[in-house]
Amino acid sequence: MTPQNIYLVGMMAVGKTTIGRHLASRLGLEFHDTDQVIEQRAGADISWIFELEGEVGFRDREQQVIDELTARDGLVLATGGGAVLREHNRARLRNCGTVLYLKGSVDLLVDRTQGDHRRPLLQVDNVRQRIETLIDEREPLYESAAHLRIDVDHRPPKVIAVEVVGRLHEEGLILAGNPS
Repeated sequence: MTPQNIYLVGMMAVGKTTIGRHLASRLGLEFHDTDQVIEQRAGADISWIFELEGEVGFRDREQQVIDELTARDGLVLATGGGAVLREHNRARLRNCGTVLYLKGSVDLLVDRTQGDHRRPLLQVDNVRQRIETLIDEREPLYESAAHLRIDVDHRPPKVIAVEVVGRLHEEGLILAGNPS
């Protein structure tokens, strides 16, 4: 049986890429990150794409990458924090694999993004307020797309990956990998 894909959604800096790499390794699946694929194809970083093409241009690129990667089998995909803003992406992810919503507290996200100049949506005076606003806007979308919610605060990525594999097996959502 071909393993089912795993898609990670959640706010920026919640740990989707790091946890995704651990998950892929434990499950014997390929790992991809939509933001990294976009940057590689564009030959430029996300902030440059936002500056040149605006958020709509970036979201168009993101949707194309999601469409391409969800058509493949046997992978773990970390999506960008705003991937769920488009209904098309939410439906595509939910219908093509198992979606995990990685949820982190505002404090965790503020700590992880302090002084980060690579995130275009956080180039504001009050980062905490901006993160709170983004969570308010996006949390219902993450919840609607997700099959499982995983709280990530105060836990190392490897521990989270082990828990996720166990939960996926318990729920019968994936048959690949080792649950221990």
